Amino acid sequence: MNEQRQAVSLLELQEDLQALISQFGRGIWVTAELSDVRERGPHCYMELIQKDLQTGQTVAKARATIWANVWKGLKYNFLRATGQPFASGLTVMVRVNAEYHPLYGMNLNIVDVDPAYTMGERERRRQEILKRLEKEGVIDLNKELELPEPCLRIAIISAPGAAGFGDFINQLLLNNPRRIAFRPELFPALMQGAGVSASVRGQLDRISARMDEFDCVCIIRGGGASTDLDGFDDYELAANVAQFPIPVIVGIGHERDTTVLDFICAERVKTPTAAAELLAARAGTLLDDLRLAAGSMLQIVTDIIGDSRQQLAYLDGQVRTLPLQTVERAGRRLDNATMTLGQAGRNRILPMSGRLDRAIDMLRSMSANRIVLAGQKLQSAEALLSALSPQAVLDRGFSISRVNGKTLRDASEVNSGDIVQIQLASGVIETKKY
Repeated sequence: MNEQRQAVSLLELQEDLQALISQFGRGIWVTAELSDVRERGPHCYMELIQKDLQTGQTVAKARATIWANVWKGLKYNFLRATGQPFASGLTVMVRVNAEYHPLYGMNLNIVDVDPAYTMGERERRRQEILKRLEKEGVIDLNKELELPEPCLRIAIISAPGAAGFGDFINQLLLNNPRRIAFRPELFPALMQGAGVSASVRGQLDRISARMDEFDCVCIIRGGGASTDLDGFDDYELAANVAQFPIPVIVGIGHERDTTVLDFICAERVKTPTAAAELLAARAGTLLDDLRLAAGSMLQIVTDIIGDSRQQLAYLDGQVRTLPLQTVERAGRRLDNATMTLGQAGRNRILPMSGRLDRAIDMLRSMSANRIVLAGQKLQSAEALLSALSPQAVLDRGFSISRVNGKTLRDASEVNSGDIVQIQLASGVIETKKY
């Protein structure tokens, strides 16, 4: 037998929930993300959602409304405090009154908002990214890179038709009184919405493959709602920029806008126009320095030429008179040397002349004596030679015998039949041996 079950009608259940929610669901502060925010007439409608931090999946959702009597003041106060409109994608802290209608279900009526929470939540995400980059040791890598001098080859990441890109080009190329030859090249990317990070990272990869062709990278975007810049508060994009091998200049939004990229890039400026002004100012300063150096060099060269001309004029005068002066001095020195040489010669010659005269006299005397002695010796030798000559011997009665023209010294040298010639002092006798 079936037990008798107690049941209530659907309306009764709905009314009980309505009474319960009305009793406990008033003035509750709730944190959530805004989705599908739309303004219709004087009222504002949206959904409040919550996502799982790990998977990003939506885990809670509720309809919410801001009625006209609250919406007019709330949207103005929120914009003034945060610098951005109350829009989809923001994380907010709102005060709600929960209402339940038997026919339409539950709805949250927003009666207040805490702008400081929204600002703090965005800042919290940025700080988490910065702390992670610091822990990985890459947060200062790009910041420590120096912009080269000059910085003329510029890779630009921006939306092609964006006002910020146009302002940058106009300032860099058209408002360029010094006619500095900048060479910008656009790498188009999404600069708003969920695809910002992937799009910008893709263009950074393209630039990295040609890094030798560029001096710097400019990531620029004009102003807008702060929520439009949420795509730049991304870890993957921040890590790519922090480790990029050439300096990155970031000019995103207005002066009040800040993204993670501002804290890790080589140069951060307020706007795209300011980025162009920075590059133009650096190039202009370098050009002024070069002109100043050229002027200084010209002055130095002019001074050197002036001094050289003075020296040349002095030398020209010296060249005209110096040879004559040199010849005159040489002539005087020659005259002095001649006089000195003549006097010295006389002083040396006079004693030598006396010695020479005495030597001549002595030589004459010695020569005469030697001649006399030599004559006497000659006469003695002549007398001796006369006494010893063959004729003298013959004159004393001696004879010389010869056979066949050969003087005989021994009788055995004469053979029978030889003719013997006998030389006397006067005449020759021939005889034959038998």
